Amino acid sequence: MEVGAVIDVCDLVVARGDKVIINGCSFTTKTGGILAILGANGVGKTTLLSTLIGVLKPQSGSFILGGKTGFVPQLFEVAFSYSVMDIALMGRARHISLFGTPSRKDYDIVHKCFHDLGISHLEKRTFNDLSGGQRQMVMIAQALSSECDILILDEPCAALDYKNQMVVINVLNSLSKDRQITVVFSTHTPQHAVEIASDVLLMNSTDSFHFGKADEILNEEYLSALYQMPIGRAEFSERNKHTFAPLFQIASRKN
Repeated sequence: MEVGAVIDVCDLVVARGDKVIINGCSFTTKTGGILAILGANGVGKTTLLSTLIGVLKPQSGSFILGGKTGFVPQLFEVAFSYSVMDIALMGRARHISLFGTPSRKDYDIVHKCFHDLGISHLEKRTFNDLSGGQRQMVMIAQALSSECDILILDEPCAALDYKNQMVVINVLNSLSKDRQITVVFSTHTPQHAVEIASDVLLMNSTDSFHFGKADEILNEEYLSALYQMPIGRAEFSERNKHTFAPLFQIASRKN
């Protein structure tokens, strides 16, 4: 394992049935780093995350996660009317015996997670009554309540409006900087990676990947190849920021 790395993936090969989804993927991320994973639909982003959290077993290659892992799935739904507190307490499962019940310590830890994420006011609400952004914050609280060292999120901003995307991205950045939690998240939005990622993995196809520092990997050439369409970079000089956007090629209308 590379010195200082908390996640070390080497020549990973993962299949679903007879179909190889990931063939020869390698990357490392250090403690407190933020890794953004980008790729087109169906390229294997969720498969990769499912392998890292132990849901799928690789055919070959290796990976090491140097710490306890919390996971936030995409668009989490529950069949019953669980309270927000009940959902967050599920993150304490590894600390509670098989037939045990949550202790005062478990509740205190969840209360602190709610406080740190600014969602204490949601505690007594029913999870299914929350907005998409609110649910996502509760799921992050659930993962953090497990006292994880590594937080893995599958498209945490999917279906969220711009404001809620900003809230989630700011929370992930704060967890990395203030608590040295290593964050791994997949996204379809390069801007999320521009804003907070230290490292970026581009999944071009089953066996084609680009990995490196965000400022080296996030460029027009690599992103255009990734999405198989022109991607342009736009500068905001007054704010010293930039973004990437698709240069759609729309056929002109005929009168």
